[in-house]
Amino acid sequence: MYVAAADQPGGLAGLVVDIMDELGGPGAALLVGIDNIFPPMPSELVLPLAGFAASQGTMSLFMALFWTTLGSVAGALLTYWLGAWLGRDRVRSLITRAPLMKPSDFDRTERWFLKHGTKAVFFGRMVPLFRSLISLPAGVERMPVLRFLSLTTLGSLIWNAGFVVAGYQLGANWQDVDEYAGIFQKVVIAVVALAIVVFVAVRIRERRRSQG
Repeated sequence: MYVAAADQPGGLAGLVVDIMDELGGPGAALLVGIDNIFPPMPSELVLPLAGFAASQGTMSLFMALFWTTLGSVAGALLTYWLGAWLGRDRVRSLITRAPLMKPSDFDRTERWFLKHGTKAVFFGRMVPLFRSLISLPAGVERMPVLRFLSLTTLGSLIWNAGFVVAGYQLGANWQDVDEYAGIFQKVVIAVVALAIVVFVAVRIRERRRSQG
């Protein structure tokens, strides 16, 4: 078992190791797929561990890439079908009921996605947090399934390959990948948080002006 070779990590990393140790490739697929639905299970942690497992002979490098990409596509497809099931009107209604949101916000986002949806789905697979969200509008707008699957598979394969190969090459030092990935993820989250703060401040100012 490769748990000992990984210095028996604790916490979330330890849970990931245990699942992959028991289930192998399908376990990696399951964990990466969960990232599309539950972002606190970050693929940036799972992918280097999958590469490390390959370096220890638990599975081949090809199978590590295959299973992790399959998990990414499966999770994205599930979110896509959720968006398709909810439909445009229902999602629009839910969003516009949120505090400080307007119908025009949804309409503007919809127009942007219709114009840039192809690039958004492809590059969105390589951005933390957005990777878990981009499939929803794709489903709402009923992007052709084959196009969605092609873009998602290619984007996921590129993203996954970088982390899996790095984990494979670093071996027991796979934590180095997780460290730098964590920094990148925190930067993205900080930018998103700043954008939310600015948005809320602008909306509050607009509301006060309208009330005045």
